[in-house]
Amino acid sequence: MANYKLEYSQIVRRKLKSLRAYLKAEYGEEVSKKSIKKITDAARGLQKLPNKGVELASIFDIDTDYRYFVVSPNYLFYYIEDDTVYIAEMFNEREDFMYQLFGIPSHSSESEDYWGE
Repeated sequence: MANYKLEYSQIVRRKLKSLRAYLKAEYGEEVSKKSIKKITDAARGLQKLPNKGVELASIFDIDTDYRYFVVSPNYLFYYIEDDTVYIAEMFNEREDFMYQLFGIPSHSSESEDYWGE
């Protein structure tokens, strides 16, 4: 089985850099390194098993080739093209990724009224 290439979008590169700096400032160098390594090791795992993530189209009624997997507390969104896995986006679990990616709100007005969001 051939290994796929792995590429990160500029957005994900910036988010990883920002996360690294934030974690270093808040929790120290060791926590920062471990957290970033956890994310990048998981992404590298896609080189051997590119289909291990969940297809978004199988969960939501949208036409997309995006897949995702969780590296708690983050979601990595990617797609496969030819022999390359592209890590397209990364969101924290508290972010509304469906709205940011596709403009689909994940909160109804009823839940917003109830929770006061």
